[in-house]
Amino acid sequence: MNALVPEESSVAIVGGGPAGLIAAERLAEAGCKVSVYDRMPSLGRKFLMAGRGGLNLTHAEPLRDFLRRYEPVSPQLLAAVQAYPPDALRSWCEGLGHMTFAGSSGRVFPREMKASPLLRSWLRRLGALGVAFHPRHDLVRIDANRALTFETPGGEISVQPDAVLLALGGGSWPRLGADGGWQAMLAQHDIGIARLHPANAGIRIDWTAYFRERQAGQPLKRMQVRIDNHEALGEAVITENGLEGGAIYALFRPIREAIGKNGEARLVLDLRPDFRPEFIASRFAATNRKESFSSRLRKAAGLQPPAVALVTEAMMLAGKLVPKDDPAALAAFVKALPLRVTGTAGLDRAISTAGGIRFDVLDENFMLTALPGVFAAGEMLDWEAPTGGYLLQASFATGVAAAKGMIQFLNRKP
Repeated sequence: MNALVPEESSVAIVGGGPAGLIAAERLAEAGCKVSVYDRMPSLGRKFLMAGRGGLNLTHAEPLRDFLRRYEPVSPQLLAAVQAYPPDALRSWCEGLGHMTFAGSSGRVFPREMKASPLLRSWLRRLGALGVAFHPRHDLVRIDANRALTFETPGGEISVQPDAVLLALGGGSWPRLGADGGWQAMLAQHDIGIARLHPANAGIRIDWTAYFRERQAGQPLKRMQVRIDNHEALGEAVITENGLEGGAIYALFRPIREAIGKNGEARLVLDLRPDFRPEFIASRFAATNRKESFSSRLRKAAGLQPPAVALVTEAMMLAGKLVPKDDPAALAAFVKALPLRVTGTAGLDRAISTAGGIRFDVLDENFMLTALPGVFAAGEMLDWEAPTGGYLLQASFATGVAAAKGMIQFLNRKP
């Protein structure tokens, strides 16, 4: 970043996740005296949790398709991602000495498939830039003049920097530091906040005890999931209470909204999206009738045992036992298996958060219009996206955008 700030400009970053740390880096490079405050004993805890699955940094699909993953549509968010796109994030990662690669699905990972080496390199870079870290500092108040009050192990302290970035996260996985507790503090300043909801979480289905005991933890491979006019292709895992996984996360918003409106959601699963129903029916008709129904179904549709068990379970839940001598009806059921969703996992078990600070209370530079000099970025803003790299990409991009806005603000100060 070429733009420099007036000498001795001080900024406070509250929140040591990706949005806060990338902003700290940009601001330190511009000459700011940067302090990062975090309520936890160490930084980047949710970032490290994301690394347990390989650290899916971003996605390699065309940017036009990439931008469609974000809801609700916000010009500020889309502009931030366009200004700091996936290629920029990959270059940043590789600049830290961690090469990236795109998997067969387009998901982008560091070659180590871990977050901890990347985070260590990043913190070393920030330390070399002079960034000061203040763990165990819990923000409890912010006033109209940017004065921040923190609760610390040694008691309350107050600081008044020239600019502030709030990057406090959403409300998911509160044990990692983001519990949404900032809502009440900002509401005192009449800052509009959309209610926090779980995103990318499991869904609840009332399985029978027999199915739950025998199939929990089993994978459901490549399938298509539909709800109303939304559909997604992917995989899922059977849990004790329902389903979770990429195919579910991709449709989580319409599922959540249907439950909110109707008290339930109706999913339709195509367990073999690559087979025509006529093909499955003909293969089933050709199987040996002396074999078990499960064996015949497995051979005819090429289903793995968990999917075969799901067919039987769905028939029981729907009260619709398809005659075993009706190949066409059986094929139709495999291609349009109905499931009733009764609820979702809560925020404490969600991967990410929907809702947050509304974009209409921010200016184009991510500054809160009610609190001049106070900016916001990351998951505490009102957006959501499925897993696949979109979450981290937007966190980084909004952090970069907010840092740029802070530099402009500092340069305008008398």
